[in-house]
Amino acid sequence: MNDIPLSVLFALLFVLLLLSAFFSSSETGLMTINRHRVRHQAKLGQRSAKLVQSLLDRPDRLIGTVLLGNNFINVLAASVATVIGLRLYGDDGIAIATGALTLLLLIFGEVTPKTMAALHPERVAFPAAFVLYPLMRLLWPLVLAVNFISNNLLKLFGVSPEDAAEHNISSEELRTIVAEAGALIPQRHQKMLLSILDLEKATVEDIMVPRNEIIGIDLSEPWDVIRDALTESEHTRLPVYDGSIDQLKGVVHLRRLVGLAADDQLTSDSVLALAREPYFIPEGTPLNQQLLNFQNQKRRIGFVVDEYGDIQGLVTLEDILEEVVGEFTSDPATRMKNVYADADGSYRVAGNVTLRSLNRNLGWKLPVKGPKTINGLLLDHLQSIPQSGNKVAIGRYEFEIIDARSHAVKAVRVRAAA
Repeated sequence: MNDIPLSVLFALLFVLLLLSAFFSSSETGLMTINRHRVRHQAKLGQRSAKLVQSLLDRPDRLIGTVLLGNNFINVLAASVATVIGLRLYGDDGIAIATGALTLLLLIFGEVTPKTMAALHPERVAFPAAFVLYPLMRLLWPLVLAVNFISNNLLKLFGVSPEDAAEHNISSEELRTIVAEAGALIPQRHQKMLLSILDLEKATVEDIMVPRNEIIGIDLSEPWDVIRDALTESEHTRLPVYDGSIDQLKGVVHLRRLVGLAADDQLTSDSVLALAREPYFIPEGTPLNQQLLNFQNQKRRIGFVVDEYGDIQGLVTLEDILEEVVGEFTSDPATRMKNVYADADGSYRVAGNVTLRSLNRNLGWKLPVKGPKTINGLLLDHLQSIPQSGNKVAIGRYEFEIIDARSHAVKAVRVRAAA
């Protein structure tokens, strides 16, 4: 290199620093890029995304290519810097060149390009893929030899490069991705997606109508009472039973009874003939599983039974869907049945209202592990039957019992501390 002008050596050193910055930034950009976004863009046919995905499928080969290129460039840069130092300062120039090159590589070949790539990985990774992909093919024999040695060393620690292509994410990780999407996903849609993830944490007992509140057709009652119940019913499907819900006969759609009622042919036999066999759900069934069960069984209503086969409550498809999309009003005071907001900021709540619905609609954080309703929560906390007028503090919530009778809390006033 003694015959090469210094200007050419400085120009060569500058180019080598640029190449070092390229390899350093490429490595960081490819390793930090959002792989799910890359996979999506690759499915849309974007060529650069397909190349990036191919590189990331085997990161051992990608890293081998990058490090081979980067180390070769850095060694060559060190040689050029040494020649420049010797020609400018003699033997002392070796130390000067080493120190100067270390500083230059650190700033311009490592820290600056890697920081830029970490902040804007797509801007770096996509263009770099057009260079690294053919370079990896070109250096294939050398990369293969290096990876063969390194991969066998990794196997001693139980690490397999073949597992790199699998990047499954857990529901909690997916929850974080949705929550951090910001303006990319409207807040309403974020809530719906998070509610879908929450379905696996809730069971049918969390949303069921308890057995003492099930409304249906009791064939043991007089027919004028049954007709009034059918006329005033807010539901389209009603259970049919004889004396008690434990004597469940089936489920009938009111639309199928209209013709019989109009012709005055509504009898026990005609109702039973139109009733569909009841569908039973084991207690403890997660809501996400039950949603699939409703779909597979072509059902919209089911009865929750315990381990002894006794009916504990009723669940409908609409109840599960409301867990995802919410109810169809925006005012918390009106969208929840048996919950009324007062002017002082407190709420009058019926004892049968579920804790889960209060948390979801009012943004509260009442404990949901254990009792499912306000009545159950107070009985579990007090370990006795409360009296009207009693006040109970649970966490940051104060409960004032308004009505307690028949061994249960019928109504409370709830205040949430600021």
